[in-house]
Amino acid sequence: MYPALAVLKNLTNRYPDVEPLWVGGIGGMEAQLVKREGLPYAEIPAAGIHGINIFRLPKNILTILKGIREAKKILAEFKPDVLFFTGGFVAFPMAFAGKQLPSLMFVPDIEPGMSLKSIQGYVSQIAVIHDNSVQFFKDKSKCVVTGYPLRANMRHWSNQEVRKTFNLQTKQKVLLVFGGSKGARSLNRAVMRHINELLTYTELIHITGELDWFEIESFKRTLPARLVSQYHIYPYLHEEMAGALSAADLVVSRAGASILGEFPEYGLPALLVPYPYAWRYQKVNAEVLVERGAAKIIPDERLDSILALEVKSLVSNPAQLNVMARAMSSMRVPNAAERMADLLFALPGGKQ
Repeated sequence: MYPALAVLKNLTNRYPDVEPLWVGGIGGMEAQLVKREGLPYAEIPAAGIHGINIFRLPKNILTILKGIREAKKILAEFKPDVLFFTGGFVAFPMAFAGKQLPSLMFVPDIEPGMSLKSIQGYVSQIAVIHDNSVQFFKDKSKCVVTGYPLRANMRHWSNQEVRKTFNLQTKQKVLLVFGGSKGARSLNRAVMRHINELLTYTELIHITGELDWFEIESFKRTLPARLVSQYHIYPYLHEEMAGALSAADLVVSRAGASILGEFPEYGLPALLVPYPYAWRYQKVNAEVLVERGAAKIIPDERLDSILALEVKSLVSNPAQLNVMARAMSSMRVPNAAERMADLLFALPGGKQ
């Protein structure tokens, strides 16, 4: 969500006459994020059919047909010159309804999801963040490698800023743990189980997600005072996420698409725990960083048993941590949002 917003903000900042409209699925979590950025927002019915229980299939097909009908209404009223697709169930009805319009498809993960694969024949160009993505498309000539677009506020914070903002107390390595906007229960539970050991050799910034927040907040109150001062918990971070990434010496996280842009930007070595129930997208993302020597993978089923050992192994070996940091930095692709905005603006109709 954020990389697509970064592209649109870049586009509208540079070309004030551009009028964007974000279309999401009814009840989608992106609504608040998009409105928070001050962008117009509309909704249509959307659903998937891949991997759906056969008894739900007729209902989902009907939802898709309704989505196409609503998409046509939006296109007739808004009269866009170009379309920009970023994935999700809403992509198919919008692409089908607007198949005659010039369009750019953005692929945030290394391997595209089914919704993006399903519309590749309708789009004019495909923006991918890494060479490894090109293999997944039939018409490879449509693909342009742009890198991963970062939000404009993803600046590097000074040491003084991060220590003050996160109230860092020690000179130990800073460990950042997070599992996405909703959090990752297995990550949260592993941290709680090994908190005493982790805080022996790190100061910990733990972004819990909303679902486990109250449990972890209560858990922190049971810790000895000497540990509480080194354990910094947050349900979610917005602008301050750049500060957390700037502060960290090592990150433990899921392997969603953002790791391919944010971790290289900050040269941040990573222990990645791919979500095991989301096809193989996160595993493929993680493997790209592992192949470059920038990260290591911890299987979700082994997280509880080896998390503390893996963290200790890295933070107690500064030479290895530095090698991983340099490898991660080497994957940085600056100005990706600008490059993708240029592709969008250059489409036939984009300059009208």
